[in-house]
Amino acid sequence: MDAPARPGFCSPAGAPAALDRLRRELRAAEAATGLTPEGGAALALGIPAIDGVLGGGLSCGALHEIASAHETETAAGTGFALALAARQVFPSWRGASRTDESVVSARIVGRNVLWIAEEFSLAENGAPYGPGLDGAGIAPERLITVTAARGRDVLWAMEEALRCRAVGVVIGEMRSRGIDQVMTRRLALAAAAGDSLGLLLRTTPRDEPSAAATRWIIGAAPSFLRSGGDDESCHGLGPPRLTARLVRNRRGHLGAWIVEWNSVEQRFELATHYEPVAGAAFDRPHRAAVA
Repeated sequence: MDAPARPGFCSPAGAPAALDRLRRELRAAEAATGLTPEGGAALALGIPAIDGVLGGGLSCGALHEIASAHETETAAGTGFALALAARQVFPSWRGASRTDESVVSARIVGRNVLWIAEEFSLAENGAPYGPGLDGAGIAPERLITVTAARGRDVLWAMEEALRCRAVGVVIGEMRSRGIDQVMTRRLALAAAAGDSLGLLLRTTPRDEPSAAATRWIIGAAPSFLRSGGDDESCHGLGPPRLTARLVRNRRGHLGAWIVEWNSVEQRFELATHYEPVAGAAFDRPHRAAVA
């Protein structure tokens, strides 16, 4: 007669299934660390200088931190997060095919974006605005918003949502405070298991240990002033600009750039336009402008 299996150990008949489960968990853990390329297709920002530093783009199926340079520049960090979400789940504006795995994973296309925020953050910074979402390239009906009373509720909801296959991007907005490294590890593992992009949005920078694959500090930058001809419609502010500093990167290199969001092409561009020190005022008569 065969000896009974010991408590806590699997029987020989169940060994293959247990090994398969352990292999899946190990692959998810490896993908969460950012040390292996099995975490899915990279999310390219569209700027070779940045994508090269990232090893092709942001790791999908991973957690990334985005912090505003100052609390007054929260809108800049929010805009960066929304632009990344648009590139992840709404790629129809790109020149590449929807099935181009080098640009975006086909498993992500068409999935929803989930925005989870603390009640206090919404009271301070406001809620996402429909026309603004259109400018960022996100269909408002595809953005699901969730309000949580406390920061720990935001983290719990993020972990649950990242494992959901119906969600492509999870953005968690919370006031800047210390987050336990174990919690960020749980979020990273959940993102790997659900093949989702996790973005932890914070109001000010933090430097505590984290399992995030990258950490960004995003600030506001002066927009390029458009001017040309006598047509007043040609004057005005140009595309929104951001300062993007990559201060943590599991794949190695760091960097800092000034980027702008092209709302027509729905992509990032390096801010390389010529900016004069001073220009003629366009809202005054010609004689006063040149005097």
